[in-house]
Amino acid sequence: MSTLEIGDKAPAIKAKNQKGDTIQLSDFEGKRVILYFYPKDNTPGCTTEACNFRDNYQSLLQDGFEVLGVSIDSEQSHQKFIAKHELPFNLLADEDQKIVNDYGVWVEKNMYGKKYMGTARTTFVIDEKGNIAHIIKKVDNKNASGQIRDLYK
Repeated sequence: MSTLEIGDKAPAIKAKNQKGDTIQLSDFEGKRVILYFYPKDNTPGCTTEACNFRDNYQSLLQDGFEVLGVSIDSEQSHQKFIAKHELPFNLLADEDQKIVNDYGVWVEKNMYGKKYMGTARTTFVIDEKGNIAHIIKKVDNKNASGQIRDLYK
């Protein structure tokens, strides 16, 4: 698996959102897309990150961005996460791990000496033409949207 770099064409995405609707990355052509990968619904860090995007969502839209979250959780899990935290954007269910693999964020992790596979918290900013404009590998959960804004100052 090759590592994606800035300037690369973003891999195509076709996945179900929390409502069971099929969402494709190509649906957002002409907009900048914040594609953020997170490990698990309703965990502390992931909730903090999602709520930061929620709190800044309207201003991100005004600046021409769309927000898409991706995890390997199910549509039903996403429904509960969205309802609990009033998230206004789509979360994509990647239960077969195709998207996390295509984007190179399905990685070996290590917690308390135990190795396991999981999603590396990573944010990709995709430009209007579908190319990767930025990759944030060290995501600040409390300031995830601010990290993106800093890239466009």
